[in-house]
Amino acid sequence: MRGWWQDLSDLVLPAQCAGCGRSRTALCTRCSAALCGSVSSRVRPRPEPQGLPVVHAAAPYRDAVRAVLLAHKERGALGLAGPLGAALAGAVREGLTPERGEGPGSGVVALVPVPSAPGAVRARGHDPMRRIAYAAAAELRRAGVPARVLAVLRQRRAVADQSALDARQRLANVTGALEAAGGSGGLLAEVGRIVLVDDLMTTGASMAEAARAIGALTRSESGSGQGGAGRERCAADPEIAGPSGVLGAVIAASPDSFEINRN
Repeated sequence: MRGWWQDLSDLVLPAQCAGCGRSRTALCTRCSAALCGSVSSRVRPRPEPQGLPVVHAAAPYRDAVRAVLLAHKERGALGLAGPLGAALAGAVREGLTPERGEGPGSGVVALVPVPSAPGAVRARGHDPMRRIAYAAAAELRRAGVPARVLAVLRQRRAVADQSALDARQRLANVTGALEAAGGSGGLLAEVGRIVLVDDLMTTGASMAEAARAIGALTRSESGSGQGGAGRERCAADPEIAGPSGVLGAVIAASPDSFEINRN
């Protein structure tokens, strides 16, 4: 686990850019531009899993962007949460466009992180996505968009490591794996828009499953006479797709998922 002396050393020792290794800076201008310098785009994996919401990404997952994400997640470079949160906030803002009738006047935006496995959080000594989500919410508020983090999703069963799985195997691995915490329906009912957030989207399986879990919750909360048993049945049903009003935003996505205008 990362100790306080490691956090202190990040402040007093010469830093290296997490993206390219250049000395004397935690994130150089060039790598910062790769992360936050372009307009976020809508992304669609191929094949696209059923129930995947509209997702926007800040940058393709390659080179410096990949290195920065891994430095924060796996090597505990906690100071990178700020620029990563800024990149995520850009993707969120791109999804909340004026043409869609969104923006500061549409109520509070709830950022709902796609949860990591509890064992992975313990091994890393921190929750990378939750930390980034709070940084993104702060960035959105500075830009005039009221935002808050609602970490209401959790794993209801264990899932395998997805790194060696293909798209179909990943979908089977995570389908039905998430649920909303008890009492979270009231929290979500108080916000104007729900945006599922994650650091990376490859096949879209985890994002689609998160949308399904939120959809199960909203249906069970709005249904009459279902009670707790109805909520449990909905949350466990993998055939229920996510709600159409939920959006997704990620820092990075597979480079080929940016090609949305395919013939």
